[in-house]
Amino acid sequence: MERRVLLAFLLSLLVLLVYQSLVVPPAAPPADTARTGVATPTESAPAGVADPPLSRDGAAVATAPAATPEANPQNEIAPLVADTEPRDIVVESENVHAVFRNRGASPVHWELKGDLDQETGRRIDLVPQELPPDELPPFSLVFEDPELTVRAAQALYRPNTTVVSLADRSETLGFEFSDSSGFRVNKEYEFEPAGRGYLVRFRASAFLGDMRLSPVIEWGPALGGVESSSTGMAYREGPRGLIFGRLLGAEGLEEEGITRPTSSDVAARPSYRGQIGFVGVDNHYFVAVALAGRQEAEVTFRHVPLPPLTPDGPSRELMAFGLQLPGDGIDLPFFIGPKEFETLELVDPALIRSIDFGWLSWLVVPLHRSLTWIHEYVANWGWAIIILTVLVNIIIFPLRHKSVVSMRKMQEVQPEMKAIQERYAHLKTTDPEKQKMNQEIMALYRDRGVNPASGCLPMLLTFPILFAFFSLLRSAVEIRGEPWVGWITDLSLEDPLYITPIIMGASMVLQQKMTPTQADPMQQKIMMLMPVVFTFMFVWAPSGLVLYWLTSNVIGILQTVVTNRVIGPPKTRTVRPPAERRVNPPAERRVKKSGRAGGPGRKAKAQ
Repeated sequence: MERRVLLAFLLSLLVLLVYQSLVVPPAAPPADTARTGVATPTESAPAGVADPPLSRDGAAVATAPAATPEANPQNEIAPLVADTEPRDIVVESENVHAVFRNRGASPVHWELKGDLDQETGRRIDLVPQELPPDELPPFSLVFEDPELTVRAAQALYRPNTTVVSLADRSETLGFEFSDSSGFRVNKEYEFEPAGRGYLVRFRASAFLGDMRLSPVIEWGPALGGVESSSTGMAYREGPRGLIFGRLLGAEGLEEEGITRPTSSDVAARPSYRGQIGFVGVDNHYFVAVALAGRQEAEVTFRHVPLPPLTPDGPSRELMAFGLQLPGDGIDLPFFIGPKEFETLELVDPALIRSIDFGWLSWLVVPLHRSLTWIHEYVANWGWAIIILTVLVNIIIFPLRHKSVVSMRKMQEVQPEMKAIQERYAHLKTTDPEKQKMNQEIMALYRDRGVNPASGCLPMLLTFPILFAFFSLLRSAVEIRGEPWVGWITDLSLEDPLYITPIIMGASMVLQQKMTPTQADPMQQKIMMLMPVVFTFMFVWAPSGLVLYWLTSNVIGILQTVVTNRVIGPPKTRTVRPPAERRVNPPAERRVKKSGRAGGPGRKAKAQ
């Protein structure tokens, strides 16, 4: 039974690793750049829009439109409140370097100071670059009238400052624009230090004369910072939709939960409505979401396939989304940054759900908290992984000890069990006499105090911890770019010299030889292939995961040595031939038989 459980576990893990290595995201549907009722910035800007004269303080002042022959009404539209020339406004915080452009009043860069691209060494920019001209930047406003959308995207908004430096208090960057048609737009970005620079509250209002407009917040292709290192177990999720809340289904509001629409999902269902907690786009390590606060809202996703930035680079499969909120005004916080556990929890505890820990999140979360707590003392994520692995193995030591003791007992009764099986080997499986074999084996277990399940259950209880560690080390952005010692400079990437995977494979071979087994020689040879397979697959695994597995193997070897010394060497039992057992039955069976015979005369005769 232990052999079957171990084999089932190894095969299950093998399937998991092969899935991570071979399964690729579904093919992207054909690009559909047409958006009904939404104009794009590439459409011609209204003719006749000229820069207004300036007052002494540099502000634009209203001027009457010049009369021209055969004037078109659209030619008479002139800016009233606007900037005089294109300019960039820089926002600096502890962790973010952002650049806003006054044309459209939207960010064109959102660079993370503490996160570098693992290939180029440059800062991760969460606003994708080199986009087609018809794609809108983040925080764009889309109106029912396409012409208003174009004007809002092409207008030179007047900023209230040229530089924003975020320290220990909130800072606000404001933009305003109006023209002679009565079209007015105000945008305001309030940066909050509580979010370490990743949190910004976006406010916007738009009017056409006395009528207040209700635009859609359009976030163009997202998310930047996509990494191409997606081989084997180091697979990186690309940009995909992210919704947390109660969505409206066929039978009403569904249960609150996470939905992650991929490109194929968006092709079948682009729009989602319901009570939304947060919504946006994420990739493996980063996220850009609007914190809607569980209010009624509607979001529409759009798959945006783009060519690679370099001729030999990977293609970019991005995702855009538009958010429609109830009411006329827009006042909404956005989080744009890495999926750091503590930062997400500080901004909104529900935002932790954006980290894809899988079905074992109930176990991964406390492991993550423990790993972070240890890191505060050792200041090295590699040593934190080793220390946490040691602590976890100390906790499960009784389970492993009981499993080894049970397998030792099973190993000791193996010769007797094989002798029983050989006596019934000539019978077919359907023969009723074959049941006696199972009865004798169970009687043997009972006489020797062996419980087959006691070897399986402790081992099964350790499996969730193993998979939880796998999910934790695969998804935690905290170990991304973090070194351990020497040649391992990034725990989220594979070992560049393949030293730790080779040592890990050798430790698996040694541990397997030390573990008691009831397998026959042929099965043992087959099982010895598993370390080879695991070594080959862990060559491309994140170094942090290999470090955990290696540490766990070393602790397992030490524990086996301790257990073997405690319980002593295995007891060898000599199995007599079947004929001898029939002539000289064991003493216990003779005593039981004489006791069942009844009177003292029979006992004396037996003696």
